[in-house]
Amino acid sequence: MGRVLGVSLGLLMVVAGGLWTFQSFGWLGTMAEGDVRATLGPALAGLGVALVYVAVRGQR
Repeated sequence: MGRVLGVSLGLLMVVAGGLWTFQSFGWLGTMAEGDVRATLGPALAGLGVALVYVAVRGQR
């Protein structure tokens, strides 16, 4: 995977995960299935951070 694609996808995952998390806690409006999003949001954001780290670090 290219570095730019990896960083872009990782940042998108972080933003989406943060959005789901904040919505599930009611900080950015309300959303149905809040319990599921409260679990999936941080997991998605964490995977996004890991993807950005791997993409930036690159092959050694």
